[in-house]
Amino acid sequence: MDTLSYKTISANKATVNKEWVLVDAENQTLGRLASKVAILLRGKHKPNFTPHVDCGDNVIVINAEKINLSGNKWNDKTYIRHTGYPGGQRSLTATELFGKDPARIVEKSVKGMLPKNKLGAELFRNLNVVVGSEHKHEAQKPKAIDLNKVN
Repeated sequence: MDTLSYKTISANKATVNKEWVLVDAENQTLGRLASKVAILLRGKHKPNFTPHVDCGDNVIVINAEKINLSGNKWNDKTYIRHTGYPGGQRSLTATELFGKDPARIVEKSVKGMLPKNKLGAELFRNLNVVVGSEHKHEAQKPKAIDLNKVN
């Protein structure tokens, strides 16, 4: 019996098959959209998933301005940052951040669902969030994906 056939194959940068995926955010709830996009970025939907390797896809999210938030989250959800100075805590509600840049709400929610290390930063660079339905990655021929079919 050949025992080598039972070895687990670990993906690496050379053997990973990265694709371009297009996700439409229209009428999607923010958290559910973000968790599924994070799964696509991480590569957890692939059979050769390896935790320490970037084996996920490049994801383009279009129509970021058409997302939904449930309940009173438009007014109650706050995004807090700190300037670095004493008393420098600043906060924005979801409505205020949405008014400045709707893509940042999607980016922040997806980034919070990725690992907090070098790999997470590398994965986050594979995310492109666009306001509107036009994007600059037509040359990569992204395939549209239905989020309801993702784990």
